[in-house]
Amino acid sequence: MKTHLLIAGATAAALLLSAVSASAQTDTLKKIRESGAITMGVRDASGAMSFTLGPGSYTGFHVEVCERVIADIRKALQFEKISVKYQLVTPQNRIALVQNGTVDIECGTTTNNAARQKDVAFAPTLYVEGVRIAVKASSGIASAAQFAGKAVAATTGTTSVQILRKLKRDGAGEIAEVLAKDNSEGFLLLESGRVDGFAADGQILATLISKSREPAQYKLLDQVLSVEPIAIMLPKGDAAFKKLVDQSVVSLARSGEAARIYDKWFVQPIPPHNSKVGLPASALTQAAWATPTDKPMEEYEAR
Repeated sequence: MKTHLLIAGATAAALLLSAVSASAQTDTLKKIRESGAITMGVRDASGAMSFTLGPGSYTGFHVEVCERVIADIRKALQFEKISVKYQLVTPQNRIALVQNGTVDIECGTTTNNAARQKDVAFAPTLYVEGVRIAVKASSGIASAAQFAGKAVAATTGTTSVQILRKLKRDGAGEIAEVLAKDNSEGFLLLESGRVDGFAADGQILATLISKSREPAQYKLLDQVLSVEPIAIMLPKGDAAFKKLVDQSVVSLARSGEAARIYDKWFVQPIPPHNSKVGLPASALTQAAWATPTDKPMEEYEAR
């Protein structure tokens, strides 16, 4: 009995230590005050939302939004400067890196959904995405129903994988699912003819097509498979940090600055090749600016 009590006591102590540690990790503002730095999670090839210009250099719509947010945090803390550290994340590790405190603010292309809200928090949405499929223009494919017996790629760790599986369950027929390690590989699979379609966020597909050697060879299917709010990801349970971030994002939306940043990245030519994504803001995105909210994807679908 004594041995069991010792084990139980050790287990309880370990759980308590873990809870204290997790609580400490959620005090992001304290960490910023003490270090004078913030770590931004970024992607290297997520369309015009977040991409690299070279080693250690990242830019895009969500990166610029986060830079504005960090500037507001600096003012709130009355700091002259906050050092920004970039942490490259992937669909596979991004949530874990926010949970364990490696990343303070994730600025890629993460969908805010109910399952993820159990582990992390999200700022109000400034971009509502539609998951679509890119195909070769010569393929003759016009809808998802025509992929029966064909192969479609999706990036591991993204919601597009679940959407492909739902298509099959809903009667689209047998679709060969090919998992790519990232978006660049997914498009390469389409480009090389190893798959018949590549399912991903519409803006990612439009950006990849615009940067390809022959953009006219590809097209985006009109069919939207899923409507998804893309939002900045934050540590869960850190109310003070989320409040500051939310205030900054809402200010960008209501001032019209979010619309101007959007136009810069999705309508105007963007670096490094001055290509145009060519995606004017959708009605859902404009509605997100008019009424900023951190509601999950499921509430958009229920509307």
